[in-house]
Amino acid sequence: MEALQKKMIKKEFTLEGLDCANCALKIEKGVKDISGVRSSTVNFATRTLSVEVDEQQLERVITDTKATVKKLEPHVQAKEKGEQVHHGHEHNHDHSGLNQKIVIRLCIGAILTAIGMFAPLSGIYQLGIFLIAYLIVGGDIVLRAVKNIIRGQVFDEHFLMAIATIGAFAVKQYPEGVAVMLFYQVGELFQGLAVNRSRKSISALMNIRPDYANVKTGSILTKKSPEDVQIGEIIVIKPGEKVPLDGVVVEGSSMVDTSALTGESIPRGVRAGSEILSGFMNQNGLLTVKVTKLFGESTVSKILDLVENASSRKAPTENFITKFARYYTPVVVIVALALALIPPLLISGATFSDWIYRALVFLVISCPCALVVSIPLGFFGGIGAASKSGILVKGSNYLEALNDVKYVVFDKTGTLTKGVFQVTKIQAVSNISDKDVLKYAAYAELHSNHPIAESIREAFKEAIDEQLITKYEEISGYGIKANIAGKEVLAGNSKLMKQHDISFVEPGEIGTIVHLAIDNLYAGYIIISDEVKDDAESAIQSLKKLGIKRTVMLTGDARNVGKLIGQRLTIDEVHTELLPHNKVEEIEKLDQQKHPKEKIIFVGDGINDTPVLARADVGIAMGGLGSDAAIEAADIVIMTDEPSKIVTAIKLAKRTRKIVWQNIIFALGIKAIFLLLGAFGIATMWEAVFSDVGVTLLAVLNAMRVLRVEMG
Repeated sequence: MEALQKKMIKKEFTLEGLDCANCALKIEKGVKDISGVRSSTVNFATRTLSVEVDEQQLERVITDTKATVKKLEPHVQAKEKGEQVHHGHEHNHDHSGLNQKIVIRLCIGAILTAIGMFAPLSGIYQLGIFLIAYLIVGGDIVLRAVKNIIRGQVFDEHFLMAIATIGAFAVKQYPEGVAVMLFYQVGELFQGLAVNRSRKSISALMNIRPDYANVKTGSILTKKSPEDVQIGEIIVIKPGEKVPLDGVVVEGSSMVDTSALTGESIPRGVRAGSEILSGFMNQNGLLTVKVTKLFGESTVSKILDLVENASSRKAPTENFITKFARYYTPVVVIVALALALIPPLLISGATFSDWIYRALVFLVISCPCALVVSIPLGFFGGIGAASKSGILVKGSNYLEALNDVKYVVFDKTGTLTKGVFQVTKIQAVSNISDKDVLKYAAYAELHSNHPIAESIREAFKEAIDEQLITKYEEISGYGIKANIAGKEVLAGNSKLMKQHDISFVEPGEIGTIVHLAIDNLYAGYIIISDEVKDDAESAIQSLKKLGIKRTVMLTGDARNVGKLIGQRLTIDEVHTELLPHNKVEEIEKLDQQKHPKEKIIFVGDGINDTPVLARADVGIAMGGLGSDAAIEAADIVIMTDEPSKIVTAIKLAKRTRKIVWQNIIFALGIKAIFLLLGAFGIATMWEAVFSDVGVTLLAVLNAMRVLRVEMG
């Protein structure tokens, strides 16, 4: 299996001219059937076809894929990603020129229809003017239906519209035949505009791809594609430019807008030594940056890849609708055929023309467009809205899974706490000041690389005169002994104090304690602790309000530290002093207790929590911007480090599901009513087209509401 995995590679195509969700389904199914293709997925929202293919058959599959797409949908062009796309005469509502042509055609058709209805014409003249109007308005639909039938693609909306409107002419309902086609085309036009608007809204959210990098060689600046810049090269970012690659600032200071990646509106200050990420926008200063990652490995590239590929992992609701649409249309066509033929044969006085008309109405109503278009758009909109808030969801299946979450399990350091050690208390106990306690400790810790030592030096802030330090000795597991300005200083843990018989009282406070003694007299202590994130407590409260049954914290930290933070944040269950494999065991215990339909989220910082992120139903990585392991292992990445974004993600998931189900119930409900009205001869073709095109348009507009939501 491993060998097979290695041979499979992913190939992506842009489907230029794809404006119909049903066409997307046909392409997806057709390409999947090509020999050598393991899987094929069409992302209707980004017009991308992703194909997993055996490497040895790649060239043949590329040729076959293009041919298959051309055969199934002649107006759609499959181009390999990166290949220059030719905008020819595609059937695509995107181009304003084509829009104008359609509008002019529809206006001429409407005028001719009005003349046919109100002018004193009869017989062959009346038929002639309606026929001309019909060909102007719907000739392209009929042509496409004929081409599809020749290719064996019978059951699609073009076939349904062509057969229904030609049928209307056959039963001498000329005005209705033209008007229905006119209404259908207007509806398609608006539907295309609505779909494109939602596509643009989503792509605008992801408009973070940098166009170029200013590479500095000596004193010369050269514009290069970000893909061509190597690690270690120096780039210059001018005010107003996007940061093209991840790196470290070597010169200059500026405010950077991080909102494209994090959803945060407050600019962040950067200076020499600061890490800077691709996708940030430089606001006011000139920055010189040393590149630390190639473009393919950079933050912006990973984020774009995640969002673009998100809908290849489809939610169960989407998969259900895809299958439903596949069987639904042929069944309806068979029922319509029965409706046209059986009643006139069995019911006395029933005419074929009346029942054929009813069957045609039934056919028009049956088109499953509303479902096929609006549901993928709803999920994609949900993923887009999440990315706008700094939450990357890797697939609509994970977005849907968030609805069933009942257990949220947190790692502590870097997830609920900031993961940054800071001096939180200085307590002098003899005749020296708190400032002197900090000063002696900073001098003693000068040569140590331990995070605790770094936090003490950072708190001291002043320059340290190394000449004052003599006889420096680091005692492993205890602390440091040094002579500072002629005084013997001990700085370390309680074991160091006991070793030198220094009497002291152990403080009962939480955190890492550094004790200090000067000339064998206890001078005081410093407490270094990891701060709880500002929104951690409110996040736990909000999760409980959302109906989460239990919150759990798993940490490798000491028992007293873990318990105190758990109590402060009102977490239901705390497990301390755990190794990574113990965390997996705790998740498995929870898994056995929960109901099969309930889901568990694990939230970690992604570096040491990779096994747990993979084991949970939904793995959420905090601080994903700094951690490659997080982006790889997690199903959802929170780019702002804020626990409260979990609440935002769950709320967005619930809102997306609500809108998707509104569309499913609305579309099927309206169709069921009109199918009955059509069968009993109450609904005419006007109502039939409204139930098809109108419902689709309303469903697409409803799906777009997901994008506009502000979930704080």
